[in-house]
Amino acid sequence: MSAKDAGTKRAGNPRPTRPEPVQLLTPGGERVHHPDYDIDVTPGELRDLYRAMARARRVDAEGVTLQRQGELGLWPSLLGQEAAQIGSGHAVGDQDHVFPSYRDHGVALSRGLDPLDIFRMFRGVTHGGWDPAEKRFHLYTLVIGSQVLHATGYAMGAAQDGENAAVIAYFGDGATSQGDVSEAFNFAAVYQAPVVFFCQNNQWAISEPTERQSRVPLHRRADGFGFPGIRVDGNDVLACLAVTRTALDRARQGQGPTLIEAFTYRMGAHTTSDDPTRYRDAGEVAEWARKDPIARLRSHLAAHDWADDTFFAAVDEENEQFATEIRADVRAMPEPDLDEIFGLTYGDAHSLVAEERAEFRAYRSTFADAANTES
Repeated sequence: MSAKDAGTKRAGNPRPTRPEPVQLLTPGGERVHHPDYDIDVTPGELRDLYRAMARARRVDAEGVTLQRQGELGLWPSLLGQEAAQIGSGHAVGDQDHVFPSYRDHGVALSRGLDPLDIFRMFRGVTHGGWDPAEKRFHLYTLVIGSQVLHATGYAMGAAQDGENAAVIAYFGDGATSQGDVSEAFNFAAVYQAPVVFFCQNNQWAISEPTERQSRVPLHRRADGFGFPGIRVDGNDVLACLAVTRTALDRARQGQGPTLIEAFTYRMGAHTTSDDPTRYRDAGEVAEWARKDPIARLRSHLAAHDWADDTFFAAVDEENEQFATEIRADVRAMPEPDLDEIFGLTYGDAHSLVAEERAEFRAYRSTFADAANTES
């Protein structure tokens, strides 16, 4: 008996029924159509989506490697979730706002964020991260589910200001067990907030399967709050793009929130501090490996002669060079001036902060290497 089956048996609950998700690209790479969600994409756009997913996977792999080499403190891998992130990320408009969790590196890349900003954070050499206003991509949130409330409040404010913008909040299946998420759903529904809730259900909240968190499929949570919930094949980049685009359009038109459950799978560990072999079967991982989102799109491109081996090799070569540059830049990152954090607390000068800075400088001066650390 698998760990997942054992967990369900211990709970004494049957497995929830899983409805067919919205799908536009089968695991074998065959293009299919959906009566409610469909899109027209050119071969060039398909190649761009492939490049984006391959780039996200290579950057993610470099993050894992750097952490294992002691260059990063932690790294949460997105392996297996590239289609969910790139598909939805490419649906976001320039005017929209993104509230990520801590695994959404693919979304960050799709918004044009410098990946070194992410690596600085996990290396611990930045006191902030990045400017959320620059790319309308807000800071990573390690507190589970809190960003969903932040996104809802931001969406309510944007609506009050008359912005023609939507907000999208990313979170995992584990976050749906948090009270913050339920509160966000309720506020968004009551105020018709222009927000899309994008849940990447990778089926494992660290070591707990989804079956032990919910008696119903996660997208049906929306029913109780009075707004639409949709399940999409999270390994299908086209379906994720189409469904998210529709939900964001709906939000901008004043029709309120939508919950999207992207049904996918976390192929790697929860983070680099986790050992997934302790709680899930190798057979389950192998089954999902056959549904690989990048291989799916590659098969589709190759079957229609829209990309050949030369194209795929060029993408791999570009990504290897990109990863090499990241590796060198990460290792060369300077340590931050510890005194700098006092300048990031308030926008204007503050007497209490000035007092604390003086106390900190006095304390730091007692160390032997103080001369080397003073700014």
